[in-house]
Amino acid sequence: MGTEFFELPAEEQQLSLTAFATELLKNYGIQGAKVSCINFEFNATFSVETDSGTKYALRININSTRTVENMKGEIEWVRYLNRTSGIHTPTPIAALNDQFIISGFHNDSQQTLFAVMYSWLEGEELGDEPTLSQLHEVGKAIAILHQESSDFALSADAALPTFNDFFWGTEDYLFSDKSKLSNADRALIQEAHDHIMKLTNELYLNSPVHIIHADFHGWNLMWNEGQLSIFDFDDCGFGIEAQDLAVVLYYLDTPEQDVALLNGYKSIRPLPQYSDIAMKALLLQRRLLLLNYLFETKNQEHQEMLPAYLEKSLERVSTFLTDVRG
Repeated sequence: MGTEFFELPAEEQQLSLTAFATELLKNYGIQGAKVSCINFEFNATFSVETDSGTKYALRININSTRTVENMKGEIEWVRYLNRTSGIHTPTPIAALNDQFIISGFHNDSQQTLFAVMYSWLEGEELGDEPTLSQLHEVGKAIAILHQESSDFALSADAALPTFNDFFWGTEDYLFSDKSKLSNADRALIQEAHDHIMKLTNELYLNSPVHIIHADFHGWNLMWNEGQLSIFDFDDCGFGIEAQDLAVVLYYLDTPEQDVALLNGYKSIRPLPQYSDIAMKALLLQRRLLLLNYLFETKNQEHQEMLPAYLEKSLERVSTFLTDVRG
């Protein structure tokens, strides 16, 4: 089937990948488990419940551009945080061969797909309506993560991207010959890009660079009986602390939420140094990275979001350019 697999309805893709996930579980000595697709976006994630009632989360990298070396870096960092930080994160699960990354050939997509499995996190995702007290805890957790990660180093066979480029290591669908933007829209976004990169480069010259989560939002944060858990480290890489803060601030709606988050951070350590316009640049970059993703994704539900998201993005670009031009 090959590339035709991605043209199938999402439900059919999920059924195929669920069957594939069931086969992959044999690498862990798990058979007869209840397997359900719980997320099908950048990756396909499955809940796995064994006969004994033990639960896991299995992630198959189907739409992701991450390399095996990136996945190794992710696993190494999460294991490091498990040992040192006190932050609650899922635990990577090794297969029967003691490896944390498994693979198999998926006939329907005609691809070799890689997967990792983690312990299950109980609770509910914070989603898009966290309380102010929850956001205070999120700020504290980000600060602890930054504090603990400054000394982390990868092994020789692992690698992670550095986020000092506009597209964070992903392929360019905004300015390259693959772009579907009109000439006028491309020119507008290009001007914003140039300002964003100037401000980002200045931040990198004056900020420590270490591993960051790079995808903090309410759907990657779990709340269970007053305890916050962080998961989905698939986007992690080397960056500056302001970039991590910009990601979570991007998803907040009110000044009160921003204050709660930042106060939580400051209760652990000082905020990183950044100007107001630099933070606006990082916030817009987050939006444009997501726009770039919508142009290249095979995820049908996300493809339908593109027209409205592009329109809103152009409005945000215009506002930013008004601010940065003075």
